[in-house]
Amino acid sequence: MLYGKGVFINRCFESLNLTQPALVVDVHQEYLRAGADVIESNTFGANRMKLRAFGLGDQVRDINLAGATLARQAIDTSGQPGYVAGAIGPLGVRIEPWGKTGVDEAEAMFREQAQALVDGKVDLFVLETFRDLNEIGAAIAAVRSICDLPIVAQMTTEEDGSSLDGAPPEQFAPTLVARGADVVGVNCSVGPAPMLETIDRISEVTDAWLSAQPNAGKPRDIEGRNLYLCSPEYMASYARRFIASGVRLVGGCCGTTPEHIRQISLAVRSMAPGLARHHGSTDAPTPVKNQLNARPAAPRETKSTMARKLVNGGFIRAIELVPPRGHSSSTAVLDAKRLAARGVEIITIPDGPRSGARMSALSLAVLVQQHASVEVLLQYSCRDRNLLGIQSDLLGAHAMGLRNLLGVTGDVRSLGDIPDATAVFDVDSIGLTNVITRLNHGLDIGGQSIGDPTSFHTGVMVNPSRDLDQELRRLEFKVAAGAEFAVTRPVFDVSAFERFLARVEPLGIPIIVGIWPFESALNAEFMANEVPGVTVPDALVERMRRTSSAEAACAEGVQVARELVAAIKGMAAGVQISTPSGRLDAALDVLDVV
Repeated sequence: MLYGKGVFINRCFESLNLTQPALVVDVHQEYLRAGADVIESNTFGANRMKLRAFGLGDQVRDINLAGATLARQAIDTSGQPGYVAGAIGPLGVRIEPWGKTGVDEAEAMFREQAQALVDGKVDLFVLETFRDLNEIGAAIAAVRSICDLPIVAQMTTEEDGSSLDGAPPEQFAPTLVARGADVVGVNCSVGPAPMLETIDRISEVTDAWLSAQPNAGKPRDIEGRNLYLCSPEYMASYARRFIASGVRLVGGCCGTTPEHIRQISLAVRSMAPGLARHHGSTDAPTPVKNQLNARPAAPRETKSTMARKLVNGGFIRAIELVPPRGHSSSTAVLDAKRLAARGVEIITIPDGPRSGARMSALSLAVLVQQHASVEVLLQYSCRDRNLLGIQSDLLGAHAMGLRNLLGVTGDVRSLGDIPDATAVFDVDSIGLTNVITRLNHGLDIGGQSIGDPTSFHTGVMVNPSRDLDQELRRLEFKVAAGAEFAVTRPVFDVSAFERFLARVEPLGIPIIVGIWPFESALNAEFMANEVPGVTVPDALVERMRRTSSAEAACAEGVQVARELVAAIKGMAAGVQISTPSGRLDAALDVLDVV
């Protein structure tokens, strides 16, 4: 930023704290206006070793003190809340055992810098872009010797996740925690994608709070200048993924402009408060209901008939109705009327099919609810929608009378009949649930009032057949974000479902079970072997193989589904029946069990 404002690259940028303080304050304020919560002092290289190269080795205290003071001044005069982080980078020389500078000497130089930053009233320290565990350990020890302020310790890595000196994240992350860091993470060197893989590896070996500050991509030499070409929207999309992986301090390093931070800030706020990890800390994001401009949410039982029935312990009977090809809705509406006449209380409109030109799920849901006099559960996917589009869709859906929502991330497989089409994932289902919760409190994704709150009844998907620890973790996030019920992927194994229920019972959320009647042995084999996250016992597949005709296979598939419903109906809050080819008669036959 300073270079872009005309400061030559051979200058000591930290010396501008003394020679051009207004310029430094201006840069700070640009980031504050963009939505930054934490600004780093302009002191990354303000240690004695690096300043000595510019003939400024005797100005360590003055430059660091000014750096902290200017950052504080920027916050005070901007009217924006924020924290000042004292930035400390490497010395620029090798320390023992690889260089002649001793660890004690390094610690003394870091202590000199840290003391000036403490005197300048920083709120925390960011020790960043270190490649050597010994050196960052000396920096941590220096800070700890003079204060107990929070320390964010960040290594810089290669694309394979190892530090520039070859230490893998499984080694350096626990070491940083053991040496006294409060937050551990990575910054610089790489862009968002490889950094996400490193963060995932770190999250497996430590429960410490995590941080991620990637470059805006790798620099490219364009006409003699290093330019970083990751767009703000791309950086924001990865900010959401970092958060989903446990990161709680997210931002950017080289090439990260205020516009990047603006988009990252919007992304972060769209996901609060549902993603706090459990670390025993009493600190937590401010609940949506307590935020500025928030209004009370509608009581759950008043949101819809489905909501009232779940609150009162009733059993939901739902059948899925797939949107038709083309624009004609007459057949789908007639089907909906037939289902309602047979006692189906909820018709689920899935958002998944992408084979050709199909009517949108939202449009069909409105038509069914208006013309078939039956309540609809709209499955709403994050796929193919950005954050602003999601918000607009949801407000429109509420205006047209839809109240029951089932939020899903969406499929990432090839896009139906158009293999060259691309997918958009601005948020996942956890972020979507947070968006809905904000709307239910009268807030948009930026925290501004929308007037009267929406009154959506919010559901999420859950998979009992997946890794239970991972699935429970995501479900906890969804419930914290505002989910009020869950619908499972198709269940074929009752004992596995019982184990799943025992794990999720403490969350106190109603579980509606997905039921899928096979239509053939081929369909059973497909579900068993080619659908990710679905487990079909071998015995059921063998039952389907033993059928002698297509009609017998359909009948056997319905019988298997009826047995599953009979087994789980006393444990679940309802069933949702989907069929391979939209065979409503088969779905109704299954539903007769309840």
